[in-house]
This record gives sequence, C-alpha cells and structure tokens, in this order.
Amino acid sequence: MNKDVFEGKWKQIRGEAKAWWGKLTDDDLDRAAGKFDVFTGLLQEKYGYTRQRAVDEIDKRVTEYETHLKKNTVATPDK
Repeated sequence: MNKDVFEGKWKQIRGEAKAWWGKLTDDDLDRAAGKFDVFTGLLQEKYGYTRQRAVDEIDKRVTEYETHLKKNTVATPDK
C-alpha cells in the first residue's frame, strides 16, 4: 500500500483500526494522525511486529476493508 493512500483514507479507517488492533488506544490513534510511519511504529511497539510485518498487516487490513466497501456499494438502477 502506498503511504499516500493510507494517509488519504485515514479518517475512513481510523475507527476500524481500533477494532483490528485492539491494543491501540485512542491516544495512539491520535498520535498517529494518519501518518503511515508513525502508525507502523505503533504496531511494532504494541505487537512486536517487524517493520515489514506491520506494513503487510496494514496493507492486508485496508485492502480487505476496501473490498468490503465495494461489495456493499450497490448501484441502484434508474427508474
């Protein structure tokens, strides 16, 4: 995942991030403020992930989230 994409979608995924990584507090998420490098550092600190594992976890979760959103977005036909 591109850092710019993560940072651009931060407001959308912030709430999900707490559910995905329950050890992260609201203060942690406020501190990250959508900054990819800060967020990966928090995952490393709280979960003992390597940097690459943190990046992979973020990529996996955000990709799943986007896929879920696309599946639930159904276009309504014009009447």
